[in-house]
Amino acid sequence: MAENETTPSGAASEPKLKIYFLPNLLTAGNLFCGFVALTKIVEARLGLGDYTDIKLALAFILAACVFDLFDGRVARMAGVESPFGREFDSLADLVSFGVAPAFLVHRVVLGDVFKDHPQVGWFIASMYLLCGAFRLARFNCLATMPGGGTNKDFLGFPIPSAAGLVGSVTMLIIHLNEKDRDLGHWKYVPAIVLVFLSAMMVSTVRYPSFKTLGFKSTSTFTKAFLGAALLGGVLVLREKVLIYVLPIFFTAYLVYGFVRPYISRKMRHEIEEQDEDEEPSKRAD
Repeated sequence: MAENETTPSGAASEPKLKIYFLPNLLTAGNLFCGFVALTKIVEARLGLGDYTDIKLALAFILAACVFDLFDGRVARMAGVESPFGREFDSLADLVSFGVAPAFLVHRVVLGDVFKDHPQVGWFIASMYLLCGAFRLARFNCLATMPGGGTNKDFLGFPIPSAAGLVGSVTMLIIHLNEKDRDLGHWKYVPAIVLVFLSAMMVSTVRYPSFKTLGFKSTSTFTKAFLGAALLGGVLVLREKVLIYVLPIFFTAYLVYGFVRPYISRKMRHEIEEQDEDEEPSKRAD
């Protein structure tokens, strides 16, 4: 048998690239949110103490997190994961969760903190972006290695969670200092968080993906009640719940990676409970 199939005309047939519509549409939504966030950061009038555009940018970064949460899940549930989807997801993540948060913190915090030495601010922001790119590249390489895509854990802190933590902490600080129109001493917090998350993304600390949670997954009464209460609070109180709950949520996930090896397997299973029949998502995070 010939090594390459040929067409009737004698030319070698080209492999078909499979691009599945719905998962990649969600990934495109992720990328769109990241780009809009960047435009709002550029348009922000911080010299006048106006954080309206910054808050919009933060909202778009968090919206990108939502799109990223569902693109891999939809692809997995439909059985349509593909190399194209994995690479496209990484490119979108680098913009929405790498470039946008780094530029945001530089624009709001680092540019002011290091106004006498602006190169320091750019260096800190660029290190976050570089670590995020390394994180995504490592994820994609491991996913293509034999057995690399079967682990249900993330190696290093996921970049969408890093962006969510940076964005939610910045949003909380802006909210707490909005009347003074000055972030005060709180302005150092996002900078510290950015540096710490840079190291965490390229670390070897393992985090549960939770992306294998499916319709077959069960839950205890307590978790079901807490989930329903949180959903009700978001629907009723909206912005205030998001401002205070999101930083706690992302911080708890960050800390969980450190305490996870020291808790019992039974407790870990209850926290990370998932459908054992599901395969983990191979889309980048």
